[in-house]
Amino acid sequence: MTAPQAGPTTRPTPTTTAGPRVRVEPVAVPASLDAPDAWGVHGTVRVGDAIDRAIYGHTDLALDAATVAGSMASTGYRRVVRWVAVLDDAPHGTAPRPEDVVGRSMVALPQQGNTHVAVVYVGVDPDHRRRGVGAALWDAALEVARAEGRRVVMSDSSFAPEPPPGPDALEAPTGSGRVPAHDDGTTFALRRGFTLEQVLRHSVLDLPVAPDVLDPLRATATERADGYRVHVWTDEVPEEWIDQFATLETRMSTDAPSGGLDLAEDPWDAERVRTASREIHARGQGYVIAAAEHAASGTLAAFSMVAYPHDRPEVVFQEDTLVLREHRGRSLGMLVKVAVLDELARARPSSRRVHTWNAQENAHMLAINVALGFAPASVDAEWQLVLDAPPGPEPGPQPGPEPGATPDPEAAAPSAAQRMPSRKRITRSVTSAAASGSYDGRLGSVNRCRSPG
Repeated sequence: MTAPQAGPTTRPTPTTTAGPRVRVEPVAVPASLDAPDAWGVHGTVRVGDAIDRAIYGHTDLALDAATVAGSMASTGYRRVVRWVAVLDDAPHGTAPRPEDVVGRSMVALPQQGNTHVAVVYVGVDPDHRRRGVGAALWDAALEVARAEGRRVVMSDSSFAPEPPPGPDALEAPTGSGRVPAHDDGTTFALRRGFTLEQVLRHSVLDLPVAPDVLDPLRATATERADGYRVHVWTDEVPEEWIDQFATLETRMSTDAPSGGLDLAEDPWDAERVRTASREIHARGQGYVIAAAEHAASGTLAAFSMVAYPHDRPEVVFQEDTLVLREHRGRSLGMLVKVAVLDELARARPSSRRVHTWNAQENAHMLAINVALGFAPASVDAEWQLVLDAPPGPEPGPQPGPEPGATPDPEAAAPSAAQRMPSRKRITRSVTSAAASGSYDGRLGSVNRCRSPG
């Protein structure tokens, strides 16, 4: 499991584990990344790199120090607090070093929409698991969630590859997607009372996309989207469109189902769009947005966004893609996604791969991505815990649908709105999920681009 963070008001006492003595420390917001108290930020990055190498074999998705530190800055839209677990063998009175950090946790607390939710991530260096480190980090995060009056905790965990059907797989209640039933992340979540609500597919597109693939897709989408025109924006949303873009972001939280996650509308306005843009730039990232305007009404009907770290010129992250329900059926999703790829090829030719996340039940958006050339890479489990509910059973497969049964789409849809990529986004407060409808991006997240876990 992985998650955003909110900090304790008191300093945790050292925690004895089955291995070496470990203590949980709050992560300070350093004045600079070179400051002595930035060790917790750099230790968080070190643990994240180790976790991602174990899951994916690379660090494309890992957080950098600027993102970790920036996630804890107050924006008025969410509060994030982080902790680290450190080996308690340093001389008394000396600051730990980044290499002493063996685990990290985080709590993200939305401050506007979804204020009943806390998003929590816990991650432990693979070499230090099964020693109580994760439990100590979880306890610190849970204490804050309860103190803040949150009644629902959300998190996620990642696995590669997706397991085949069978007794060793846990099926999503949506009827689409599986995760390993006995993996450390699954065991950790189930023992703490979490339920699996949805499974996301993480896919990767190799760039550049061959013209014989992209050209016919562009031509067909352009023909079907007659009456719409495309706008492409780099690194800012023009003021003339900012209010409409905020409306699209708000609709992201209501138009795309997210399994059984307890999420409501997450309101955006022009100032929040500006704040999100400033945060992306502060993390050393850029972005491209393609939006489709309905020419007759002057209304923005669809958009797609990607973000990319300037210090990793090969890597791109797909953020949101949304087509408003009233404009669907005209290939607008394909139209704006192709426009983004065209702009990446023109303005950032160093880009070599795009990472995206979609709910496994989101057949429409998955079909668009497959047509573009995206290939499955891993899966994310989207977990939810209702606080004060009785703890769950020991880990094991959860029952799926009866053989031959057809999942009920109404039962799979959320009672209210969405969430975002679980371990992968910080400008949002919990918002839109990569679920059904014309949507993709990272689900269950609390930050745009990569989750803060």
